Amino acid sequence: MSHSKKLIPITITKADTFYLRFKGLMFRKNPIVGQGLWIIPCNSIHMWFMRFSIDVIFLDAKNRVIKKIEDVKPWSFVIPVSGARSVLELPIGTIQKCKIETGQVLILKCSNAKKEVM
Repeated sequence: MSHSKKLIPITITKADTFYLRFKGLMFRKNPIVGQGLWIIPCNSIHMWFMRFSIDVIFLDAKNRVIKKIEDVKPWSFVIPVSGARSVLELPIGTIQKCKIETGQVLILKCSNAKKEVM
């Protein structure tokens, strides 16, 4: 288990309102590329009304990776993850490409935030 810090090199949109958390990536016609969604607070997700697969990372309150799931399919459901405070929804392949490991603390560049979030 790695305890290093890792910068995720894609633009992240922070979904921290009821509407943004509810909508998530539903109803998008095309897969996300070069961007991701950070849902706060959140400890489970559903893929209803999704048209593409994504990678999913569950983070604790310090943005430490506590669970990662690759290739989550449309119309599936991920049960609540104990200890999760937030969820990152990322383009498929991001977990492997960025070599994200359980225990790493992620540094996120948010498009709708004034600074990097760690």
